[in-house]
Amino acid sequence: MASISETLGEEHRHCDGLFAAAEAAVDAGAWEEAAARLADFRDALESHLALEEERLFPALEAVEPNAQGPTGVMRQEHRHMRALAEELVQALAARDRERYLGAAETLLVLMQQHNAKEEHVLYPMSDRLLEPKTLGGPPGGRDA
Repeated sequence: MASISETLGEEHRHCDGLFAAAEAAVDAGAWEEAAARLADFRDALESHLALEEERLFPALEAVEPNAQGPTGVMRQEHRHMRALAEELVQALAARDRERYLGAAETLLVLMQQHNAKEEHVLYPMSDRLLEPKTLGGPPGGRDA
């Protein structure tokens, strides 16, 4: 079974690829393609954030009470990412290329900083303190 770091790091890379595809479509003026790619990105992002918020963070906080500081910061950044993703939806609906690309740049920087903190601090801590099975199946109790 892959480690927590490997599993969640791969999800970061998957989301990054979907995000880049949506941005490229907007940049090219391919609005329908952009809408499909943005929907894919938002679905993958929400699934990833839910996995962390519903499984990883509570498990980590249960075994390491000092983790509440870092997980609290991560939750706050998740809220900011969700708000920026919604801004992308609004800009796309208006077919406002500049607004979209501006919000995308902000989201990209936030995701890069956020992912670095998770991949270099939170996930290694999780690997030391938790079993990979902590992540289980899909978040929200949707296990098969």
